[in-house]
Amino acid sequence: MRITDEIMIDERLIEERFVRASGPGGQHVNTTSSAVQLRFDLAASDLPQALKQRLIRLAGSRITAEGVLVLHASEHRSQARNREAARERLRTLILQASRKPKPRKATRPSLASIKRQKAAKAARSRTKALRGKPAED
Repeated sequence: MRITDEIMIDERLIEERFVRASGPGGQHVNTTSSAVQLRFDLAASDLPQALKQRLIRLAGSRITAEGVLVLHASEHRSQARNREAARERLRTLILQASRKPKPRKATRPSLASIKRQKAAKAARSRTKALRGKPAED
């Protein structure tokens, strides 16, 4: 399966199981297995390690302890359309993980913004001080 020009996934690492889905379809839904459970063996794939780590972080609870990514698709009545939807979700997830996060640059607040913040804090302090009971002499 081609993700980008550089990223390819071996089809043998993708397993699709067809299960019964709830939702629209009337009585027909009880007799057909139209939902798709796509399982991608991330641990066995030859994707770069950095990409795997980002993918694991993005996948969250959809990744098993064995390193298998599990995606469910059951929004369509057709098995073929659910299969395509699951594959598209996998592709989107891998594309998201392939983008390297921008490194954070440490910045300092400007002097003017610090002065504005201190002035606002002083104004709030005065407002709250006026809410108290008047001091008795």
